Amino acid sequence: IDNSRRAQRNEAAPIAFASIIFTRSNMSGVERPYDDTDAGAPLPSFDASSIKLTTVAPALGVPTQQPDYLDYDTKGRGVVVTMFANTGVSYLLGIVAGGVYGLREGLLHTPSSRFKVKLNSVLNHCGRHGSRAGNVLGVASIMYSLVEGLADHYDLDQYTRPVVGEVPASPAFAALMTGVTYKATAGPRVAALAGTIGLGAVGATYALYGIAGIPYGSRGWMWL
Repeated sequence: IDNSRRAQRNEAAPIAFASIIFTRSNMSGVERPYDDTDAGAPLPSFDASSIKLTTVAPALGVPTQQPDYLDYDTKGRGVVVTMFANTGVSYLLGIVAGGVYGLREGLLHTPSSRFKVKLNSVLNHCGRHGSRAGNVLGVASIMYSLVEGLADHYDLDQYTRPVVGEVPASPAFAALMTGVTYKATAGPRVAALAGTIGLGAVGATYALYGIAGIPYGSRGWMWL
């Protein structure tokens, strides 16, 4: 019995194989005879005549007409990028400095020695002084960045170079105008004093940098 079943399977295998070879199903499900001349759908056209190898892959060795240069701004970062960087760093420094001062004030002026009362006093003083110092430095940085960008746009250094040499004048002018503008509502004397403080800070920084041999503006924040 097993031999007869194996013989029937061997006889049916070539018939099934032949039916697979000589018939196939198309996309609609209708069977049709197999045709050797049918190559299927045509391949898409890959026309590369419009591709310029000089722009796609210069490393292939294709000579170019002229060298390609990268865009470079000799004045460095733009006004908006500089303003965001200065404002962010100044705000963080103000929050940290004000928070440390608030921690000291909260511990000194706590109305009770209980832990919860001390904690509440410290949090209140840190939040008050930290936010105030951060806002002050952040607004001053925005004013400074805008004035410095305006001075760089009109190339203030070309007018001050015969007097101060290669020392950049834009940071000093920006610090002066920032102090005057920030305290303009407090009266002319206070505004002049604030502008003088800003100008003195830039001058002191330039003097220290000159002694230490550090390039001006090498730190990338404000006039440092």
